[in-house]
Amino acid sequence: MKKIVFVRHGQSEWNLANKFTGWTDVDLSEQGVKEAEAAGEILKKEGFTFDLAFTSYLKRATKTLNIVLDIMNLHWIPVIKSWKLNERHYGDLQGLNKAEMAEKVGEEQVHIWRRSFDTPPPALDEDDSRHPRHEKKYEELSESELPAAESLAMTIERVMPFWEKEIVPKIKAGQKIIVSAHGNSLRALVKHLDNISDDEISSLNIPTGRPLVYEFDEKMNVKDSYYLGDQAEIEAEMEKVKDQAKN
Repeated sequence: MKKIVFVRHGQSEWNLANKFTGWTDVDLSEQGVKEAEAAGEILKKEGFTFDLAFTSYLKRATKTLNIVLDIMNLHWIPVIKSWKLNERHYGDLQGLNKAEMAEKVGEEQVHIWRRSFDTPPPALDEDDSRHPRHEKKYEELSESELPAAESLAMTIERVMPFWEKEIVPKIKAGQKIIVSAHGNSLRALVKHLDNISDDEISSLNIPTGRPLVYEFDEKMNVKDSYYLGDQAEIEAEMEKVKDQAKN
C-alpha cells in the first residue's frame, strides 16, 4: 500500500490575528509550533517514516516541516521546496482582518473570496510592495507566473502539474513522502484526490497541524484517507476554520 502524508502548517501569527495571509511570509505562532510538534509526535507514535519531503517557499510551512522531521529524527532526508506549493495568493486582501472585512463588505462576499472555486480577490498593483515581483525568492519566475491574486482554480493550475510531475512518480517508485503546505494548496490536492466538485469544494476546511494520510493502490487510486489524532478535536478545528469570517 502506497501512502502520502499532508500537513497544513501549524497556526501562523496571522492565523491567530485572523488576517488574510496568502504569500505574505509570516512566522508560526507559539501555538503553531506546538501543533507542529504534536504532528511530529503522532507520526512517530504511529510508526510513520519518510524518504523525501516537499514544502513551499513560505516559512510557516518550512518551519512546520523542520519541526516534524526533527522530532522524528528525519531531519537528514531530502527536502524539495517549490513556490508551486505556496498558499493561494490573496491579492489586496493580504494583511486585512477577515471579520473586519465581513463587517465592511458582508460575510457572503468574504466567503466568496475565501471559498469560491473561480472568483479571485481584488488584485495587487504591480508597484505594491506586497507583490511577489519585489521578493528575491521569486526572481526566477516569469511575469506570467507571478500572481497578483488567485482563485482556487488558479491555484490548482500551478499545484496539479507539480503533483503529477514531481510527487506522483516518487510515490509510484515506493518512496514515503510528506508534504507540508497550506490550506488552499492542500485543498487543491484533496479536490483532485477525492474528486470533489467545484461547488462542493467551498465547504472543505483543512485544520492546521493535523497529519492527513492518503493510501493508494498500485494504480494510484485512492483506497483510504484519514486524519491522525482525536477526531472530535479535528472536527472542532475544522469548524473554527469555517467560522473565521464571523464576528
